Amino acid sequence: MKRINGQELKQLFLSGANNLYNHYPEIDQLNVFPVPDGDTGMNMNLTLTSGSKEVKNNNDESVEVISRLFSRGLMMGARGNSGVITSQIFKGFSEACKGKTSLSVKDLAKAFVSGKEVAYKAVKAPVEGTILTVIREASAALSENIAKFATIESALSFLFLEAKKSLEHTPDLLPVLKQVGVVDSGGAGLTVIIEGMAKAAKGQFVERIENLAEGEAISNVLSTPNGKYAGAELSESEEGYGYCTQLLIRLGKAGDGKKPFNEERFKNFLSNHGKSVVFVRDDDLVKVHVHTLTPGMMLNFAQQYGEFLTITIENMSEEHHNIEHGHAATDMESNIARAKAEKENNAPLKEYALIAVSSGSGLDEMFKELGVDVIVSGGQTMNPSTQDFLDAVKKAHAKNVYIFPNNSNIVLAANQACDVLAEDEKVHCYVIPSKSIPQGLSALMQFSSDSDPNTNFETMKSALKNVSSGSVTYAIKDTDIEGVHITKDYYMAMRDDKKVVACVPDKLVALRELVKSLIKPEIVVMTIIAGEDIKEEDIPSIQEELQNLYPDVEINVFSGKQPVYSFLIGAE
Repeated sequence: MKRINGQELKQLFLSGANNLYNHYPEIDQLNVFPVPDGDTGMNMNLTLTSGSKEVKNNNDESVEVISRLFSRGLMMGARGNSGVITSQIFKGFSEACKGKTSLSVKDLAKAFVSGKEVAYKAVKAPVEGTILTVIREASAALSENIAKFATIESALSFLFLEAKKSLEHTPDLLPVLKQVGVVDSGGAGLTVIIEGMAKAAKGQFVERIENLAEGEAISNVLSTPNGKYAGAELSESEEGYGYCTQLLIRLGKAGDGKKPFNEERFKNFLSNHGKSVVFVRDDDLVKVHVHTLTPGMMLNFAQQYGEFLTITIENMSEEHHNIEHGHAATDMESNIARAKAEKENNAPLKEYALIAVSSGSGLDEMFKELGVDVIVSGGQTMNPSTQDFLDAVKKAHAKNVYIFPNNSNIVLAANQACDVLAEDEKVHCYVIPSKSIPQGLSALMQFSSDSDPNTNFETMKSALKNVSSGSVTYAIKDTDIEGVHITKDYYMAMRDDKKVVACVPDKLVALRELVKSLIKPEIVVMTIIAGEDIKEEDIPSIQEELQNLYPDVEINVFSGKQPVYSFLIGAE
């Protein structure tokens, strides 16, 4: 073929996506950069699948239309660092197709060069030895040698060979790859995509192999030492990996209360508070990928400029830990889970369901005893994402769902989940804005299955006003807060109004000071939840001591086994 039209280009894209699907588990095993979390192949596969859906049933003959739809689909579904970069390669490809109904060999070469340029612009701090290197070197080689090729198939075959050559050299550019003995996972994914496109051009369209065990590796460069996940060979840095945060934002319009969008300011904020920044804009849509220790800060900043369409926040340290210890789900496990979910989804919807955020086995049991249907793991140091709440709502399978965030940093994500569900006529989602575990427990006690949805919502929300909360936790550094000196590793007693009432070496002394601060004439009940650092055998004596000090208040002490917080207190 000397030229290809839109439908022929579609076949190239679909073949490339299918080839990636057939090899994504192998690509996962290569994943060590920027974080060894073993998900590059999966993320790129989901990205390409999203693009494929946009073009699969489209019969337009124009390469401009097909490339634009494919690019838009990739962006909407882009996941992970490499997935977002891949979406930008094909965005650049699409830009080079504007105004064209077909592509010549020269046009094809220019499209891949354009893809390289757009991809590099999207990455705040480009790193060589990655997918960026592969697209740069392969597209440059094709452009420089284009006079040698008279057909699309010969050009794509050459591009694949050059991509493969570049891929094999990535360990020379990125020491972490050489340390483990693998090539770059994102670069491998792109190479596989190009191979699939090249095969389709030669009339060898790649079909999906649903049984991945039947798939054949493209070359031995995809192998890993001893068949292990490459990430398992690496140790976590002192700082930790943080959270892989991905946002798709629709920018606001004049008059809707959102700030005018400033691209440079947005990029600077991302780079100042995170790493592995990839920023993408397509008209009114902005796609963000960043590794950060403060995902909540990212959400608050981004929301100034528009509304979230999708939010994904993943704990990369946990992902790495699971891979390192062999906890990754098998295909069989995934199939069983999928079948179970399908069965549940076909069942009639319940009238009510309760969802609560909790951290600690004891707390989980307390919430379940109060009728909570789904527990979402999280807390101060691990904030659940909007997607976590959407998954929980799906699992709850009810007409009216109440979410108890139980932390001020989690309320936003819960609200965002309900906003996403607002158009679903079958499900009504309510957020009870509980800012602490005690508040959540108190509100839950007011739920009545005999009341209508709005009455329940208002009653539970009102209950929050009657609860004063506090906590005892350890200080991580020396500082001063409103006249109180904070000493590292001492125990802070802090009320929910952020007032620090004590910072002392003994956690029980801190508890006494906090209880004293919360006691008021109107308080009749105090609930104290002991953390995982408190021995269960010590709980009766703690309760007895406090009850003797405050005989007019009913004091109950339970074992919550929560991390970080030695004690959580609610007074009402």
